[in-house]
Amino acid sequence: MKDSARDAVAALHAAGVRTLMVTGDNRGSAAAVGRALGIDRVEAEVLPEHKAALVAELKRSGATVAMVGDGLNDAPALAAADVGIAMSTGTDVAMHAAGITLMRGDPALVAAAIDISRRTWRKIRQNLFWAFAYNVVGIPLAAFGLLNPMLAGAAMAFSSVSVVANALGLRRWRAQR
Repeated sequence: MKDSARDAVAALHAAGVRTLMVTGDNRGSAAAVGRALGIDRVEAEVLPEHKAALVAELKRSGATVAMVGDGLNDAPALAAADVGIAMSTGTDVAMHAAGITLMRGDPALVAAAIDISRRTWRKIRQNLFWAFAYNVVGIPLAAFGLLNPMLAGAAMAFSSVSVVANALGLRRWRAQR
């Protein structure tokens, strides 16, 4: 186990993520690691193709599945997951199969990647809302001649500036420690 693994699992739980360890290792070792880390569910002695089948089963049940792995045996499951997360310390096959590659082999980066992803998605929704709000108000006013073209141009420029400024708020993001 890596030193930061317990804290990483705790951070995932704090973010509302259910954890599942899927490993080819024997049941006794896997259960001991799962207990030590506080993992919600442990599946042991699983072959690589069964890892991918387990991911598919979880997806069919309605779960959004993020798979974290670093080895050749993880590649099929990384590709099958909604989000595959590979460690850069792993194999090239795992990194190519995953959508995200963490640049260090630190498990704490998984929770950080999920956090920045959620924040980015929230910013996208906020920016879409404001862009539509400007247009819902501005276009009818301009169409009926109730809005001076100079003001309409300024409103569109302000709309673009506010969207960019809102997105730039992500630059202040730092991973929780």
